[in-house]
Amino acid sequence: MSFDPSTLYLFATMVAGMLGAMLWLFGRQEKIPALKWWGTAYLLGAASVALWTVGGSTLDPLVLLGLNAIGFAACGMVWNASRIFHGRKANLPGLVLGPVAWIGAVTTVEDPAMRLTIGAGIVAVYAALTASELWSERRRAMQRRWIAMVIPVAHGCVLMLPILVGDLMRLNGQNFVSNFWVTLFSIELVLYAIGTVFVIFMMVSDRAVAVHKTAASIDPLSGMLNRRGFSEACARVIEREADGGRPVTVMIFDIDHFKSINDRFGHPAGDEILKLFSAVVVNNLRISDLSGRIGGEEFAALLPCSLEEGVLVAERVREAFENSNITCEEGAVDTTVSIGVAGGPAGTELEVLLAAADTALYQAKRGGRNRVEAAEELPLSLENWRRKTAGLPASARQKPVNAGA
Repeated sequence: MSFDPSTLYLFATMVAGMLGAMLWLFGRQEKIPALKWWGTAYLLGAASVALWTVGGSTLDPLVLLGLNAIGFAACGMVWNASRIFHGRKANLPGLVLGPVAWIGAVTTVEDPAMRLTIGAGIVAVYAALTASELWSERRRAMQRRWIAMVIPVAHGCVLMLPILVGDLMRLNGQNFVSNFWVTLFSIELVLYAIGTVFVIFMMVSDRAVAVHKTAASIDPLSGMLNRRGFSEACARVIEREADGGRPVTVMIFDIDHFKSINDRFGHPAGDEILKLFSAVVVNNLRISDLSGRIGGEEFAALLPCSLEEGVLVAERVREAFENSNITCEEGAVDTTVSIGVAGGPAGTELEVLLAAADTALYQAKRGGRNRVEAAEELPLSLENWRRKTAGLPASARQKPVNAGA
C-alpha cells in the first residue's frame, strides 16, 4: 500500500493547524495565555511550512524568506509559552531575535550549507531555552518534568525539520515531495501533533489540580492556611525537625471579645480585624514558621524553636496587635489577643501540642485576656513517636522529656 507524500504532508499540516486552533480557542475560553501562545505557534508553524512546501521554488525569494522567519518565530513562541505557563513574562526581544538572525544570515551568507547550519543553530538555541525553562520548574515530579520538557523541545525541531530536509534534498537534486523520508516524516508529524496536545493538556490538568489543592488548604478571607492545610504542613515540619532532634513550639491565638466587635461594628469590620491580625502574625514570624486560621477568630502557629523562644514571639505578636490603634466612625476598636503557647521535644505530635496550647489559652483568658500563657506540661504521651523510633538504634533515638522541664 502506497501513500502520496503530498497528501500525507498536507494532512499533517491540517492536523497541526486544527490542533493549534483548538489550543488557542481553549486558552481563550479558559483564560490560559500559555495555551494561546502554543496554539498560535501551531498555526504559524503549520501555515509557514505548508506554504513553503507547496510553493517551493515558485515563490518569490522574499516570500520564502518571510515564511522561514515565521517558522523560527513559531519556535520562539513555544519557548515563550513555557515561560508564561510557569508564571513568567514573555521575552519579546528573544522571540524576534531568531527570525532577525535568520534574515541576517540569508542576506549576508551565500553558502547554502552555512545557512542551514545557522538555521539549525537557531532552532537548537530555542530548544535549549525551552528545556531550561521547563527544567527550572521544580513543582512537578521528575518524571512529569521530563515529559513536559522533551515534547515542547521536539515541537520547535519538528516545525523546522521539513525546511531543513527540503533544502538538503534540493541541494542534492532530489525531489522533496516524493522522497521516502518525507512520507515517514509526514506520519510522524501527525502523531507528534496529537501527542503534543495530550501532553499540554496533561500539564494544564496538573496545574488545575494543584490550584484546587492549594485552594482547599487556604482560608479565603485571611489568605493563611486553613485547619486542614495547617495540619498537613505542620506534620511535615514536625517530622523534619524530629529527624534533627530539634524541638517545636505551637501557639494558639484567640482575638479577645471578637463577638462584641462584630455586634458593635458589624461583620465587615470583623472581617477587616481578622485580616489585620493575620497580617500581624505573618509579619512577626519567620519565613520558616507556619501559621493558619483554624477557627472563626482562632489562629495557630508552629515554630521550630524552644518553648522560651516561642513565648517571646507570642509576646511580640500580642504587642503588635494591641498597638494597631484601629478606629472607625463608631469609635476605637479593641485589638487585643490572648495566646497559649506549648512546646515539646523532637517528634511531639501536633495534637499533643495543640491540646496543651489550648489549655494555656484558657488560662490566659481566665487571667484577664490580652496576655501570653505557656503550658506547664503536655497532656498526652508521645506514643506515636516512640513507635516510630522503636526500630532505630539506641543512639539514634530521641529521649522524650517533659515540656515543662
